[in-house]
Amino acid sequence: MKTLPNTIVLRPRFQLVLNSEKEQLLSNFSPLEHHAIQCKRLDEHLFLKFKAKEHHFWSPQLHLEIVANEKDNSCTVYGVFGPNPTLWTFFMFLHFGIALLFIAISIWAYSSFALHKPYGVQVGLMVLMIVLWFSFYAFGRIGKQKGRPQMQELYNLMEETLNK
Repeated sequence: MKTLPNTIVLRPRFQLVLNSEKEQLLSNFSPLEHHAIQCKRLDEHLFLKFKAKEHHFWSPQLHLEIVANEKDNSCTVYGVFGPNPTLWTFFMFLHFGIALLFIAISIWAYSSFALHKPYGVQVGLMVLMIVLWFSFYAFGRIGKQKGRPQMQELYNLMEETLNK
């Protein structure tokens, strides 16, 4: 099995080819009793996430899809790490809102410039939007660092369970 790289990229993905049957691997996750991690199964999809008492704002999730290979008696495990979907949606909403405000304010600034009116306030607001966007980016990077140990814990549990 390939190990997880040290750097965390946006929604890191991995792929493993194992010489086991799909149903055997899926059944390994069924009785998963871990003190901090819960596993939910939907057909051939597995969702590993932290229970409420271990969960914090930046806790990651691991989505696994186990697909049987037609040619031989093996299967492929596709995995993707990601943030809590609610958190992901919130951050995308904030980025989209900042972008729309920036565009609207820049149109307002250009209109004021074209009409030879003062446009200093608009330029100041555009700079503020840029500062806000960079601060959201910085918060996201901090969140990735805070979620890194839990991401490694999810990956280790997955490796342990797959190797049963």
